[in-house]
Order: sequence, then C-alpha cells, then structure tokens
Amino acid sequence: MKLRISILTLIAGTGMLAGCHGDLDIAQKSQITSVSMWKTESDAIGAVYGVYAQLRSTLADSYIYYGDLRTNLYGGGMMSEPAFDKMGANVLTRDLAGTNWVSFYTTINDCNLVLKKVPSISFNSDAKRNEVLANAYFVRGFLYFWIARIWGDAPVLTSGFESDNQEDLYPARAPQAQVFAQAEADINKAVELMPRSVSELKTGSWGAVNMLKADYYLWKAKRLNGGRDALLAAQTALNEVLAGPYVLAPQFKTVFSNEEDPEHIFSIDFTRDEYTGGFASMYLIPLQYVSDDRLVENPVKVGSHQQYLSITDAYEAFLSAEAKDTRTDVSFMVYQDVENRFRWINKFVGEWANDTRFFTSDIPVYRLAEALLMKAEVENALGNTPDAVGYLNDVAERAYGVEDYYPANLSAAEVDEKIVDETMKEFVSEGKIWWAFVRFGVAFDRVATLTGREDETNLLLWPVASACINTNPKIEQTEGYN
Repeated sequence: MKLRISILTLIAGTGMLAGCHGDLDIAQKSQITSVSMWKTESDAIGAVYGVYAQLRSTLADSYIYYGDLRTNLYGGGMMSEPAFDKMGANVLTRDLAGTNWVSFYTTINDCNLVLKKVPSISFNSDAKRNEVLANAYFVRGFLYFWIARIWGDAPVLTSGFESDNQEDLYPARAPQAQVFAQAEADINKAVELMPRSVSELKTGSWGAVNMLKADYYLWKAKRLNGGRDALLAAQTALNEVLAGPYVLAPQFKTVFSNEEDPEHIFSIDFTRDEYTGGFASMYLIPLQYVSDDRLVENPVKVGSHQQYLSITDAYEAFLSAEAKDTRTDVSFMVYQDVENRFRWINKFVGEWANDTRFFTSDIPVYRLAEALLMKAEVENALGNTPDAVGYLNDVAERAYGVEDYYPANLSAAEVDEKIVDETMKEFVSEGKIWWAFVRFGVAFDRVATLTGREDETNLLLWPVASACINTNPKIEQTEGYN
C-alpha cells in the first residue's frame, strides 16, 4: 500500500467515507454496503485507507487532549480556552471536549467491516490479504488500547454494523480488563499477519505493529501486573523495531522538517487539499497580533486560528535549563517585540504559502527515539540498568552532542527518573508525556494539579459525554464523575 497516492482519491472511488453520526451512540451505520463494496482486492485496499482517514479525524484534535494537556505543562496562549484549562487543572466534566467516544467507535466499526468482509475477497497473494487484515487489527488494537486507558470500562464491539436494525446497537460498558484483553488480542493478531517486508509510514508496517506491541506490554507490565512476561514481550517487540530500517536522525530538527525521515515509524497523514488542521492550529500566533509584517515567518510563525495553547512558564524553564540541548528551539520558540512576548510550539508549523497557513504537518505516532527510551525502560525494569543507560544515552547524545551524557553508575530509580525527563524534552506536544507519567506511576508527583488527590475515584480516567449516555440507556457514567 503506497500512501503516496491521496487517501481521499482512493476512498472516493470505493464510496468509503466515514459513517455520519446519527442517533446511535456507538455503532454508526457505515456508508459501505455489500452492494457497493467488497468485491475486489482494490475495494479492500481502499477500505483500509478509509480506516486511516477516519483514524485521522478521530485523533486530529483529541490526540493531545489525552496525551498532553492533563500534564498541566500547557496553558493558554494569546487567549485561554476554558476546556483546555480544565484539562490542565484535572477538573474534567462530562461534556468537556474529548469525552465523546463516538468517533473512536466509528473507526472501530470500519475496522470490523474490513475484518468481516475481506476473508471472502479474492486476492492476488496471501501476503497482500494478510497486510490488509493486519492493518485493521492494528488500528482496532490501537484504539481499544487508548479507550481502555482513557475511559476504563467501555463497550467492546467486533462484529461490524451495516444496518440500523442489527442487534447490539446499544452495548453496555465491558470491564476495563476486557477492553485491554481485546486490545492485546488485536495487537498480537496484527503482528502475526503483518508481512515483515512491509515498511510503510502512514499505514501499518512491521515496525509499527511491534511499536504498538511494545507500548501495550510496557503498560501491562507497569499498570496491569503483567510482570516479567509482559516486559519480555515488550523487549521482543522492541528488538524487532531496532533491527529494522529505522535510523535516529543526526539532528533533531530534521525529524520535523522531513516527514519521510527514516526515524519515523508510523505517522498520521495530513495533506493540503485533503485534510489540514488538527491540534497544531491552536499553537501558532494569530496574524493580527504581529504589528510588523517583517516578523512574519522571520521568526514568528503565524496562523489564522486563535492561539489557545502554549507551554507554561515552568515548562519553558525546564526545557531551557540545559544550554546544549538542541531540541529546545525546535520544540518551541520565543520572540519579544515591542508589545508582546510571543511563544509558540515550533514542531508542526505546516506550510506558509500565499499568506495562508496550511496545517499539513503529520502527527508522528511512533518514531525511533521512543523505541530507544522504551528499550531503556524495559531493560531497567528487567534489572539490566547499565544497558538501559546505554539506550538512554543514544537519545541524549543527539540532544546534547555529548557521548555518555548519563553516567553508567546511575541507580535503577535514577534511570527511570531520567527516562521521564527525556520524554518531557524529546516529545513536546507529541502526545506522549501523560502516558509516561501514568505508566511510571509519577502522575501525582509530576502534575501539580494532581498533588494530594490520589484517593479520588478514577481521577486518571475520563468521564463519558452526556450525548453518549442520553442516546444509549445501557451506558453508565464513569464512577467518580456522577
């Protein structure tokens, strides 16, 4: 599958666009029908591209809600947004942005239809059929992994809805353990089916499915009492990734200036004239605030959207503490003019053309730097602390330009602390830091707005939107948010 061709072009020919959100809470009727689809290999491939188009819509804005904003490292930009303020304060309410899970399940339903229909289609090769099925399992496993961590108990749907008259249109929330179990089964099936030769960037690949496997099993080891077996599963997956074609970019800036850089393992595609926008549009400086046109793009990055988000002063100080750190200016920039101190996230600036900002920067979901930090985490947890320091230093050397930046005699506790620190520096606004805080068990230590709140029920989970509950009488609110 080559995403050099526009996703929109591919799915337009098959009639596969994400199903509109109707009256139902979970199972949205897809526009794919047995009459119009599922006859040829190209239909199946087009359906997979439709899955990724829907995944992009699902995560375009909310990716950072779940992965960044609850860290309290982000605050208002030129203007504040109450919803984002609540996320940073960890005061979540049922109708807050990010509480509605319908788009997650719309994407899952598209995956279910691929898994339901593809086995009956004739393919030119078993390898291509397996690749198509592996992609559906990969996305479904990815989403159930996220759902379990965001909401805990949640519906588990695997059949694929094509009609409003099918049974189980109003499912209840299954226990969180069942949601995680579904994610685990899907992830392992994706690894089983994905051909090793597949190295795509914007759909699933051998590297991508193994990164997801490592991500899941690290979580299982640290949060689900998975123990040594889960750590070994994560280790095996990471070994596959590190043996692959991925290379750490020599300079951090090229990771974001070149979206095809071999450091990238899996990205969500944003393309002009197809889909542009998402959370990146909330980071840049509105043009009307820049009084001197000569500053536009030199150096002030401007956009047409109001700037609702920036890093906090405290996070800026943390990121700027080491003068040698080459990631600082790439992650964010500051400019003081006569009237304003501008500060913006500098990673996802897209394209400036004809006095217009096109937010076309891809979302890097997995890249090699994360694999190296995960490997450090796994080896440290397995008692191989000197090896863990080596992987930690692979990331640190690029950042600071110094070999063996961290000494080999660090304790296991110190290594864990440094992995979290490096995650905060390496992945500014990449949707990783909240998950690291929770996985390492430091959220209540690192997030000021969580301090002393350990006894609040399900505080690390999210409530469910009123719309989801009102349209499905079987859905109950997350305990602690009633």
